[in-house]
Amino acid sequence: MTTDVVRPLAVPPVATAPAWQPYIGLGGVMLGSMVATLGTRVSTFGLADLRGSLSVGFDEGAWITTALGLGQLISGISCAYVASILGGRRLLLGGIVVAFVAFLVAPVSHTLNGYIVAQFLAGLGTGTFIPLTIIFIKRHLPKPLLPYGIAIYAMNLEISLNVAASLEGFYLDHWSWRWISWQYCLVLPVMGLCVWIGMPKDTPIRDPLKNLDGSGLIYAWLGLGAFYIALDQGNRLDWLGSGLINGLLVVGALSLVAFATREMTAKRPALNLSLLAVPGLLVLFTLLAGFRFIILSTAYVIPAYLQTLQNYRSLDIGAVLIWIAAPQIFLVVPLAILIKRLDPRWTLLAGAGVIAIACLMLTRLTGLWATGDFLPSQILQAVGQSLALTSLVALVARTVKPEQAVTVGAFMQTSRLLGGEAGTAFMQTFVRVREQVHSNLIGLHVQGQAADTAHRLAEYGRGVAQHFAATSQTAAIELKLLATAVGQQAAVLAYIDAFSAAAGMAVLCCVLAAFVPKVGPARVLSAEPFPTTARPMAKPHDPQ
Repeated sequence: MTTDVVRPLAVPPVATAPAWQPYIGLGGVMLGSMVATLGTRVSTFGLADLRGSLSVGFDEGAWITTALGLGQLISGISCAYVASILGGRRLLLGGIVVAFVAFLVAPVSHTLNGYIVAQFLAGLGTGTFIPLTIIFIKRHLPKPLLPYGIAIYAMNLEISLNVAASLEGFYLDHWSWRWISWQYCLVLPVMGLCVWIGMPKDTPIRDPLKNLDGSGLIYAWLGLGAFYIALDQGNRLDWLGSGLINGLLVVGALSLVAFATREMTAKRPALNLSLLAVPGLLVLFTLLAGFRFIILSTAYVIPAYLQTLQNYRSLDIGAVLIWIAAPQIFLVVPLAILIKRLDPRWTLLAGAGVIAIACLMLTRLTGLWATGDFLPSQILQAVGQSLALTSLVALVARTVKPEQAVTVGAFMQTSRLLGGEAGTAFMQTFVRVREQVHSNLIGLHVQGQAADTAHRLAEYGRGVAQHFAATSQTAAIELKLLATAVGQQAAVLAYIDAFSAAAGMAVLCCVLAAFVPKVGPARVLSAEPFPTTARPMAKPHDPQ
């Protein structure tokens, strides 16, 4: 006698893949994480050239990078849920196609609106890459190679972040500004081929949109998207002095409340917020946001100093940042061995401490520093960042269960983007305010009758007297040169304060690392299909 039983949607057994197949897939997803990181970074360094090519001003052009980051955030939020419906392989291939078309047409857009739309679509496509990269590493790499995959993932992000200035400078000097976008059109087909060959095929799902949590996704897009725009545009629009920023913050807060309420009550939520209650997971996401805060803070301050005080071009700035990227290649194997043999909590703590020391080394900054002066601290920071990020990803991989991997990928992408955006926004505002404070304080000591002021003006006068006959012209230039010197010194002091703040954040990360609970050895994640959201079937279903 047979009876109907309620059982989950049956899936076909996973065929044994050739031994080489996971490596092809790993290469594909690594290319994807590189493209996703480079996308925002190169656009940032090349923003002035993009504005000039599109004939737009500073305020209008500021939305170019916002559009790309916003697209990545929205895609990252949705990635876990959509992957559970469509399958990770289909979603990744779809993201590659969307990104390829967007990057291809963006440089031929003759209007700002067209370029911004292309950037947003490129963000939607590339936003799927990083969440699915870490999911692929955890689910499909052989267990002995899992630490190496995690180390390569962390290395890949660091390299992509710090070679952007060199790439942008090369394109502008030798090719064209259009290659800021077109470079990805050379990489994405290779990535697509690797994913097609190396990533396991998805399980067919019946009625994929039947249980779509559309309301939850919309609330998440509105809430996190509004906060992201507010962070990205806040410094330019004077934060709470802008009605737009205030409106975005209100919309973001209300939408996130609605999102949390919806996800806590829905039968099949888009994102399972209860995962944040897993011991240590919320601390790890906070640490990820904190490290991204530090990384993008220093990645903003150093180029700003070199551009403002030394008049460096992108290629010159790249010569400094490349020293963060270069050591990563040699750190992969040692870091993988280290996290296999030691508790990642200790390596995480050590990485945060090394970053703090590197930032404190930068507080000795003077107005005479050039490329060589930054190298010791940047090499040390490279080691610390690799150690911290590799340990962090390893701890997340050990904490979550296989069926939680997809949702955790979305949380990681959100923490990564919002943490980095918060770091950049904070440093932009912090440096601006501190520069104003220091300029005022220095100006209090520049008295017209003071001997030091008179001596400095006399030196300027002797330097320019031979070029100007009129005394009034010489006096005006002397005052202008004095004001410039005051402004430069105020800027140097502001940058020193910024590095001190970054060191303080690194120390805070050290404190948070102490609250990460001990977890067991790395879990074995089998090459199962993505968890589905389909409802249980009343009868067994023959997938064939």
